[in-house]
Amino acid sequence: MAALTRLSKPACSAFSSINGIRRCLASAIALEPNGPSYVPPFALSSNLPRKDPKDRNVQWVFLGCPGVGKGTYASRLCNLLGIPHIATGDLVREELASSGPLSQQLSEIVNKGKLVSDEIIIRLLSKRLEAGEAKGESGFILDGFPRTIKQAEILEGVTDIDLVVNLKLREDILLEKCLGRRICSQCGGNFNVASINVKGENGKPGMSMAPLLPPPHCMSKLITRSDDTEVVVKERLRIYNEKSQPVEDFYRSRGKLLEFDLPGGIPESWPKLLQVLSLDDYEEKQSAAA
Repeated sequence: MAALTRLSKPACSAFSSINGIRRCLASAIALEPNGPSYVPPFALSSNLPRKDPKDRNVQWVFLGCPGVGKGTYASRLCNLLGIPHIATGDLVREELASSGPLSQQLSEIVNKGKLVSDEIIIRLLSKRLEAGEAKGESGFILDGFPRTIKQAEILEGVTDIDLVVNLKLREDILLEKCLGRRICSQCGGNFNVASINVKGENGKPGMSMAPLLPPPHCMSKLITRSDDTEVVVKERLRIYNEKSQPVEDFYRSRGKLLEFDLPGGIPESWPKLLQVLSLDDYEEKQSAAA
């Protein structure tokens, strides 16, 4: 596909669409939805110039239920392609850890397993894009955005998304993964203590996932995220499934959605993901050039 033919280009082109995205997102949160001056945010930047796809790096979106591994696979691809990984979940956690004005409000939302509002996500993303623009970033993989039709329309109004990768995994395994997540309180590293070995039954294939254990010096410093409880995780999955279908349909109708069923853990899934993205030989070339 067209997005993949650009991967041989160096990741050094100017990220000219970032400024447009930032202005549109900032405008979107400045207007009251029911106010007299309200204009649908995706219409605000319809006349902004767009970078020709052949002159920029890839612009991808990763979708998938909480805990499916969007961040893991998106960050690996970003390292491979030399582009920034922008995860709205990380933006929320950074704000939670700060003393900023949104911290307490976000804490109440996250601890109940609710979705963060469009307004808050847009505000955090706008701030992140502005910082990236100042550093001269090129291309991106968005992880956790868009989550609603409104967000997808805002994004479509200001830039061209090349590909949307929808990672999929059985819900019982997702729950086990989420409950096994741990964070090192000292270095901030993400790990998983769950050892998953599910037998195939009723037409469902079996699946094994080895734990992602921390190095010895982190083992005694592991903590569990406050929202990684069974009740909260199940509520997050329910809400996500309810909200995600329209977004998937939005990109499916545009011929940009790639469904990818994870066959197992990273050792099994990573090579197959690279294959469906036509990046398997690209990784080999990068390794040879290193």
